[in-house]
Amino acid sequence: MGLKIRTIKDIRLYLIKELGKTYPEPEINALISIIIRSLFGISELKRLVLSEIPVTGKQQQKIINICRELKDGKPVQYVLGETSFYNCTIKVNSETLIPRPETEELVDLIIRENRGFRGKIIDIGTGTGCIAIALAVNLPGSSVTGIDISESAVALAKQNAQLNNVQITFTVSDIFDEQVRLPGKTDIIVSNPPYITESEKRLVARNVIDYEPHTALFVPDSNPLVYYRAITMFAVNNLAAGGKIYFEINEAMGNSLVRFLESMGYSKAEIVKDINGKDRIVKTIRNG
Repeated sequence: MGLKIRTIKDIRLYLIKELGKTYPEPEINALISIIIRSLFGISELKRLVLSEIPVTGKQQQKIINICRELKDGKPVQYVLGETSFYNCTIKVNSETLIPRPETEELVDLIIRENRGFRGKIIDIGTGTGCIAIALAVNLPGSSVTGIDISESAVALAKQNAQLNNVQITFTVSDIFDEQVRLPGKTDIIVSNPPYITESEKRLVARNVIDYEPHTALFVPDSNPLVYYRAITMFAVNNLAAGGKIYFEINEAMGNSLVRFLESMGYSKAEIVKDINGKDRIVKTIRNG
């Protein structure tokens, strides 16, 4: 094996040595922090203080196995089976999309704009349930529902809600069925639907292409707004007058989505940029 992993400090040395040809140094440092936090439940600061803590044989073997999968290009979130999202622990698997920092920005915007909110929220295409869970944790007066067409995703979302001690209703539902109606009208609809066009697939990182579910990522070039149109139609039956919609978007789709929403009678449709200055969110209000 070469370098022996006897203490937490040795984990860093081992991973730098083993992953040096596969990942750049900043990414290795990030992976080290994620792995140690997951295995030992300690932060980067505590790692420095507790660097001489011994590593058990079982932990040593787990680190070796993790390293092997990372060398194959498997995302660390899938390797560990979990990730952190808006201070919530979210379990992930190969049938669900890995939560992204951009989606944390979507959640943060909703929380900031709806302090003290006590109405109903629907998260469409909930996947792991990360958006629904973060909103339920941070808007405790709200009633949150997450829907997804995938039974396995809904099962995982239920586990994640329990893990984070929040009450959320998760249901299997197809938003392309225009007859779908949930009990009562909702006040906020949020969605991070598939929005990468097929022609953009060549620009997507290889580990995303190889490991993440394509149905949660890609849309046809001929109809890039397909999910946004379906969600807007779903809102006809399920969103209260004056209710809000928040979408995460492909940066190239903002203007066309705003025009579509305005054509459907929505008001105050607005594009919000992410931390990198890219068009990332569209929000709007349903007229009475």
